[in-house]
Amino acid sequence: MANDNEHDGDRRDFLYYATGAAGAVATGAAVWPLVNQMNPSADVLALASIRVNVADIEPGTQVTVLWQGKPVFIRRRTEDEITAATGVAVDDLQDPIARNENKGEGNTLPATDDNRALDETGEWLVMVGVCTHLGCVPLGDGAGDFGGWFCPCHGSHYDTAGRIRRGPANENLLVPIASFDGDELIIGKED
Repeated sequence: MANDNEHDGDRRDFLYYATGAAGAVATGAAVWPLVNQMNPSADVLALASIRVNVADIEPGTQVTVLWQGKPVFIRRRTEDEITAATGVAVDDLQDPIARNENKGEGNTLPATDDNRALDETGEWLVMVGVCTHLGCVPLGDGAGDFGGWFCPCHGSHYDTAGRIRRGPANENLLVPIASFDGDELIIGKED
């Protein structure tokens, strides 16, 4: 008789475990589509990085590209623009912080031209083209009182390094993560 009870217990335990496992699999199968729908879609993933060919950009001109829903200014500066930017003392700036995501200490480095330019020569400047006052898109190509960008909505003036010099904006234009890959410029967000 003890043998029959032991046998019934083994069968009952097996049925409990099998039912529990089947329930866990069914729950996982039901929950997975709900979890999977929260993953970014293909169009969002495509905006996570962008490659822009800059071989045809002449000194003194810029292109504006859309990246992560924001305009990004890519400017190839002239020697005069670089000289104008390097000749400004950090003490004369409204925002003395570089705001360059390429530098590990971008939120503490001084806003010198070297800390804002993309390359060692200072020729390339990449910035998020959104005014730091209320999110307007500033005009470029030497606009404003400092030869850089000007936001006509509220009168913010940025210099040739994208630093706020006059007006209600309180921060320099943000420099996103960007790097060169041969003749192309890659703009992407680090994880």
